[in-house]
Amino acid sequence: MWLFDWVWNVLANLGLYHKSAKILFLGLDNAGKTTLLHMLKENRVQIHQPTFHPNQDELLIGNIRFKTFDLGGHETARRLWKDYFTTVDGVVYMVDAVDRERFPEAKKELDYLLTCDELASVPFLVLGNKIDSRTPPAASEDDLRYSLGLFETYGKDDSRYRANDADNKIRPIELFMCSVIKKVGYADGFRWLAQFF
Repeated sequence: MWLFDWVWNVLANLGLYHKSAKILFLGLDNAGKTTLLHMLKENRVQIHQPTFHPNQDELLIGNIRFKTFDLGGHETARRLWKDYFTTVDGVVYMVDAVDRERFPEAKKELDYLLTCDELASVPFLVLGNKIDSRTPPAASEDDLRYSLGLFETYGKDDSRYRANDADNKIRPIELFMCSVIKKVGYADGFRWLAQFF
């Protein structure tokens, strides 16, 4: 419970009270998008069926309102993603860090998203999920970064946060490794994303 509270306290400290944001949860099927959304909402792990239809939810924690859209990641659902791109404030793109065979497919979809005009100025939080897996082991951050072609990212270090820097030429995209099940890593990712709202 403390981690959950910590995430929202950090968001509050960043001045996000009385603000709202529309966030899309995207990525291939079985990456953990629905599990993450429910973890953020209910602070517990649940077994979920694959997402076959877009789900909209609102997270209200303190005075912060997030309108979230979990659009599913199977091939048919991906055709609908573009219908949700208008007025998006952020994208959370999840990748199963264990399923190396699907890294090329995950890269292809991420590349598509990054070339969409509607998302040109939208920050992307990329989460490499399932780092708790031991058999098979999850990819390292460097391996996943290389597989997704994320060679020049925004930077994680607080001193490098440049949300208000007009000279910043690097697109707001960053990779964080996480385990939704173990409640590790995604809080830092959301703290990074929150600076752009």
